[in-house]
Amino acid sequence: MNSCLFEPVNIGRLRLINRFVRSATHDYLADDQQGYVGPAQLELYRKLAEGEIGLIITGHAYVHPSGKASPRQIAVDDDRKIPGLARLAEAVHQTGSGSRVFLQIAHAGRQTRPALCRQQPVAPSAVYDPVSRVLPRELTVEEIHQVIYWFVKAAQRARQAGFDGVQLHAGHGYLLSSFISPHTNRRTDDWGGNWENRSRIIREIISGIGQSCGPDFPVIIKMNATDHLPDGLTLEEAMKIALSLEQAGLQAIEISGGMNEAGLGSVWPGLRAEEQEGYFVPLAASIKKVLKIPVMGLGGIRTYRVAEKLVSSGQVDLISMSRPFINHPELIKDFRSGRLEKSPCLSCNQCFNPRGIRCQPKKT
Repeated sequence: MNSCLFEPVNIGRLRLINRFVRSATHDYLADDQQGYVGPAQLELYRKLAEGEIGLIITGHAYVHPSGKASPRQIAVDDDRKIPGLARLAEAVHQTGSGSRVFLQIAHAGRQTRPALCRQQPVAPSAVYDPVSRVLPRELTVEEIHQVIYWFVKAAQRARQAGFDGVQLHAGHGYLLSSFISPHTNRRTDDWGGNWENRSRIIREIISGIGQSCGPDFPVIIKMNATDHLPDGLTLEEAMKIALSLEQAGLQAIEISGGMNEAGLGSVWPGLRAEEQEGYFVPLAASIKKVLKIPVMGLGGIRTYRVAEKLVSSGQVDLISMSRPFINHPELIKDFRSGRLEKSPCLSCNQCFNPRGIRCQPKKT
């Protein structure tokens, strides 16, 4: 099929076969005690790769046990995890489809519970989270440098395991997101205050990964452009932060929004009219105007012609989806052949099952 959606695109020096991205999705399939890769995860990612998705981004992997956010979450916190992670990367590459795979690396920050992270959760500032009912402990400056080290080491492990790159999770209220948000970062030192100080930690991580992993290992980011909170991150500040990250060496950006206490997260339930698909794309399009690196658009995109229009009009460079691939991993092959014009996914959100993600058949 002759379409912009099937044109190759580069992220740094890495070439993708098409413009489709499987957005990071927690799959609840890892070992719950230590975060080792499980057999069901290998099968999950093999099927995604067989579906010829240009870029597959894993569910969030915690960089340190203090950053574990969910049960059965994958981990990249020590070298013992490298063999399992290598099997996951290999499961994608061995299909021969041309799909690339990035490991999303993350720290939960205040959006976790002591029972999960086995300590008092940490954050840039001691701001109570009414959803998790946690009052986090404010990180010291020494601990902030330790967090930077954890992320850099996680990227090194991902590279050693054979991943094609990493994505920093700076969205949805997790630790890096809480640093760039004025709602959760109320520090008065060099790591808080204006947007430049609040985003310093991410620039330091990007720089550290670049120095240790080299120019052939792309670093991209999922970042909020809005927290959906009155005192949260604004689009204007997000644009400035994104540009500063590009200048620090970032090689692509995926724009999202929301956090726990906003009551409006990143995965909105229910089907929408075609003109309402891509609910984060207007924010992404605004940020794209100030950047040279590729920008990924997401938000309930289901329809082929909608995805094609978003790319052909220059609003975004790539299309990110998650739930449609849970429903039908071979969606992209069906788009390319003309067998499907729209994902059958109903956006019911029942697929986010703590026993392992899976599409729940509609009851009749």
